Amino acid sequence: MGDTWDDSELRTLVGALVEGLGVLAHRELTPAFEHLGMPPVAQDAHSKRERIALSFSQVPDARLPLVAQRVLQQEFFSVRASMRFQVEDLLWQREAPIQIVKKVRRDVARALDLADLTRHHTPFLRLLGRLWLCEERGPSFEDLLNGRRAVSLVDRIERHVFRNPGDWSAEELFEHLGVFDAGDARIARFLEGLVSADVLLDERLQKSTVATINSHLRAAGAELRQVGDEDGYPRYAVVSTRLHCNRRPKNLIFATLAKPDIRFRSSVDNDIEIVGGDPNDVLVYDREVPIEGLRWCDLQDWWRSTRNFSSEIDARKDLYQRLLRSLPENSPGQQNLFTAYHQVLAPSIEFPALLPEVWLHWDHKTVRERGPQALLNSRMDFLLLLPDGQRVVLEVDGSQHFTRDRGRTPDTAKYGRMVAADRNLKLRGYEVFRFGHDELATLHAARELMGQFVPDLFRRFRVPTS
Repeated sequence: MGDTWDDSELRTLVGALVEGLGVLAHRELTPAFEHLGMPPVAQDAHSKRERIALSFSQVPDARLPLVAQRVLQQEFFSVRASMRFQVEDLLWQREAPIQIVKKVRRDVARALDLADLTRHHTPFLRLLGRLWLCEERGPSFEDLLNGRRAVSLVDRIERHVFRNPGDWSAEELFEHLGVFDAGDARIARFLEGLVSADVLLDERLQKSTVATINSHLRAAGAELRQVGDEDGYPRYAVVSTRLHCNRRPKNLIFATLAKPDIRFRSSVDNDIEIVGGDPNDVLVYDREVPIEGLRWCDLQDWWRSTRNFSSEIDARKDLYQRLLRSLPENSPGQQNLFTAYHQVLAPSIEFPALLPEVWLHWDHKTVRERGPQALLNSRMDFLLLLPDGQRVVLEVDGSQHFTRDRGRTPDTAKYGRMVAADRNLKLRGYEVFRFGHDELATLHAARELMGQFVPDLFRRFRVPTS
């Protein structure tokens, strides 16, 4: 499952970078390999170069992005900016960034006041240095024309932006930086950096700059949206305006052991109440889902406070077992997926909560009573509420989804209803990923599958992993 990537270019680039480990002594290579997530290789009769090459050759494709990220962050050797940017672009492309076409980029640049962006010299240059090739020297056309020595882009920015304000407009600066031809993910990070508190240092200026950018960015189906706070200042991220994220969940009913009996306590406020039966048979998450999405730590804190646990460990274990009990006994695939998901992500508690058996529709009448207007496919196998309101559904399909007579006869009508339900979910802003039951037949198979799928999923939806 997930996107398939051609990692050959990334492997070539990172392979060239890790050769820099040759500056270390033999005894230092083993801890360096561990730090970078590369397999250990004993010294034996190998040279340092051979040990490095052998270790890197054993890095599986699924782990390559993690190794690449750690190589960029390590301090064993320096990485040239041009190489760092190439690796970043390949990694960021996995996030399926929002496409921001050249016209929108240029319209944004023409609308911005460069004087506002450059009020604070050092933070602005720090942002440019992080995302653009400013230090590497090369002659400009003007330099060549006048026979002057080669100067770096940062030298020209110092001259035309800071010492002689008005020489360049924001559009001209963007042209020199390469903004109009850069990858979409780099552009998004640049816009987020421009409106950050680190660069603008003024909340009112942040908000006015965001409004200016959004007036043009929305043409690309995107906008800068506040996703949190940082040291008292708003923090913005580029998000899609085409996602269902404009609305936050109001009611989360999940992990049910029986169909809930629901009534409105206040129809004006959309407050619901579960009545009848054992209240522990139905879980209702009644807190606001944060912009970062619903994480296991949020769910665990809710469980601990509502069930009066004094120990976080006891609350964690009890919640996990309660969610596991809600899974159908006749679907070992669902149970294996749920277990493997948590095994892959443990021991962290910051990962997105995997909500089982989530009610999508609810009707107090039965399907027979409601007739042709009945709401089918009322529950989702699993739901992930990810950052910025993104919603991801995981479904496990056994033969009962497309056969009848206990799997003996194909049922095209049943399959058609399942496909129609998928379309409906996607039109409502959910992303649906389906797994065949045979893929998850054993816990070992499920763990292998989740080990590959979950990192790709998190990159795709820009879920923080550290």
